[in-house]
Amino acid sequence: MVGQRYLTLLRDHPWFRLSFVAASPRSAGLRYAEAVEGRWHQTTEIPAEFRDLILADASDPAAAEGRCSLVFSCLEAGKAEIQALELAWAAAGHPLVSNSSAHRGTADVPMIVPEINPGHAALIDVQRRRRGFTTGFVAVKPNCSVQSWLAPVHALREAGYAIDRLVVNTFQAASGAGHPGVASLDLIDNMVPYIGGEEEKTEREPLKILGRIEGEDLVEAEEPRISAHCNRVPVSDGHGAAVSLGFSGKKPALAEVAAIWRAFRGEPQERGLPLAPPSPIILREELDRPQPRRDRDAGGGMAVSVGRLRSCPVLDLRFFGISHNTVRGAAGGAILMAELLAARGYLP
Repeated sequence: MVGQRYLTLLRDHPWFRLSFVAASPRSAGLRYAEAVEGRWHQTTEIPAEFRDLILADASDPAAAEGRCSLVFSCLEAGKAEIQALELAWAAAGHPLVSNSSAHRGTADVPMIVPEINPGHAALIDVQRRRRGFTTGFVAVKPNCSVQSWLAPVHALREAGYAIDRLVVNTFQAASGAGHPGVASLDLIDNMVPYIGGEEEKTEREPLKILGRIEGEDLVEAEEPRISAHCNRVPVSDGHGAAVSLGFSGKKPALAEVAAIWRAFRGEPQERGLPLAPPSPIILREELDRPQPRRDRDAGGGMAVSVGRLRSCPVLDLRFFGISHNTVRGAAGGAILMAELLAARGYLP
């Protein structure tokens, strides 16, 4: 489903032209339309210009030689297999931006949210030196649910407020499990308070994103301490997050928080990158917003909508966030990262 979302987002992209597609050996040699027949899950038809692309074998990076200056990876396989294959593509000279979690914990692989830590792109230089890569590299995007709340937290930290405690309860859409995903009888009239590995990712990945580079090493942030509860809910698209924050020093007034969020911009907005939403954080004033169905497509699906901003009687502040999990949280977030890396000179 993420691969399909890539196709819909790349169809009219002003910088990138899709010229090559690869999949498992069992699909290699098929036309793309044949390979996804009966399994196309987007609301629009397969873009006509991609229907007749012949699928190559994703285990053979040589098949893309001379045909790609950038590769997007959204493989389904075991962690070790994905790690080895993505490094093989990088070693073959391909810049690779991945949706997979396989390399998120790899020390010299940057995990980037373009508005939060664009400077972590410098790890690509470290990775190339250490591994002997020339034009190739591996860069990854974080867990999709993290993007529904981390930008508002980062904006407050950037404004000088020290957050030392964070409790997040995520409400994650069915599409986050892929297709066929969670069985309908498990999700209709129900919610599932467990997503394998999700709470661990939610508690760990933000600390790498919020970390700093010292010399050639990335030092993870020590704060905030994060406690996560992750739930699967009967929503098609749009991950939600209920967040409570605790501050170790001065606490911002609610009006100041609102002003910080409204004013927040990052490098993608400053550079005018094609997929960058004009306002990466959109504050809703209504008591019952944001909602997945009404707010997941804000900013072309690339903005984070926040609301329910109020004081917290246990910690200090609380809010609710929504982002589109297969756009900002998956394919769109990876494309925006690739735009950032292109603007910074990392693509040939």
